[in-house]
Amino acid sequence: MVGETAVETPVVDTKIDEPVKTDKEIIADEENVVQPENDEVESEKKDEEKTEETKKVLAPKKPTIHTKVWEEDKVYLYQSSRTPQIPSISPQELKLESWLKLHGIQYENVDHKAKLSSKNGSLPFIELNGEEVTDTATLHTLADKFGKDMSAHLSQEQKNVEHAMMKMVEYHIYWAIMHWRTSHVDNTLKAYKIHLPTFLGSKAPMGLLNLHFKFNICKKVKKQLKSQGLDNIEQLGKNDLEVLSAMLGEKEFMFGDQPAMLDLVVYSHLAQLIMVEAEHTCPLRDFLQESCKNLVELVNKMKDRCWADHWELATGEKMEHNPHIPKPEPVVEDKEENKEEVKEGEKDEKVEEKEPESAKEENVAEVKEESSEKKDAEKGV
Repeated sequence: MVGETAVETPVVDTKIDEPVKTDKEIIADEENVVQPENDEVESEKKDEEKTEETKKVLAPKKPTIHTKVWEEDKVYLYQSSRTPQIPSISPQELKLESWLKLHGIQYENVDHKAKLSSKNGSLPFIELNGEEVTDTATLHTLADKFGKDMSAHLSQEQKNVEHAMMKMVEYHIYWAIMHWRTSHVDNTLKAYKIHLPTFLGSKAPMGLLNLHFKFNICKKVKKQLKSQGLDNIEQLGKNDLEVLSAMLGEKEFMFGDQPAMLDLVVYSHLAQLIMVEAEHTCPLRDFLQESCKNLVELVNKMKDRCWADHWELATGEKMEHNPHIPKPEPVVEDKEENKEEVKEGEKDEKVEEKEPESAKEENVAEVKEESSEKKDAEKGV
């Protein structure tokens, strides 16, 4: 309105002045802001490390193979050393190698000087196409790979009987054999004529090797035997031998004219008794030879069918690891050729030596002729 004076409304500053921070406080605030981010990064790293560790634990390590250069579908067999009485004192090893021989599978018995074992620390094991196969899976893997089923001709009922009988052999009879062997160290060493430095691949003194065999190897087997909880085990073994003998009867093999897996299992175990050195005492061997003669015949049939002449080469003084692999021919012809070449060279030298002598003789004759001609000419004059 006219004549009124304008009143200015004062502007109120509602902004609150923040206190001025020092340099130390500003640095501390920045560190507090960065620290949570660092904590998150560290926690993420820890989680990643944990996941990687769990992956390492869960993922089984692929065992390294011992034969680096291998042939496809060739079996590389790792087992114990040979002995003069039997190719292997392990029923499992004898069964496996005999199976390979019976079916004509290409294989090589690796001479590892008793230094190697499987990833589980056991023998025997094989390497096939760059992979290790061990334990009970070995024969199943080989049978599936090469299409060789020894019990394919059996009925289901016969297969059931075979399964039960194999368990009996691998349980009672096996531990009866181990009970006899470990009752005295000579029941292994002298019974199979084992030379420990050769068998163990060691150059240690014989006394030390004897102690090792007695207190480490035999003691370990004794502990395993004790854990079975079997009483009067020798009599159990004899009872089982009588059952097997009655089952075989007058047949050629357990189920007829063709061998089945049960025949191979029986043979590989009973051979451990039958092949004991004749002068060494073995009650189970004597019982076999006296009361179960048909089982002795079965063992010899399977031995001849699987090994033929290779058995003698793999035992005795030779104890060859691979009697089935042809050996390179000895280089005799080259030596003879070298001898002939040397002789021819000597002859040539002799001829060369003789030639100068003949030349001298000719020169002497020429001189004589010239002198005689001169004399004749003088006479004529």
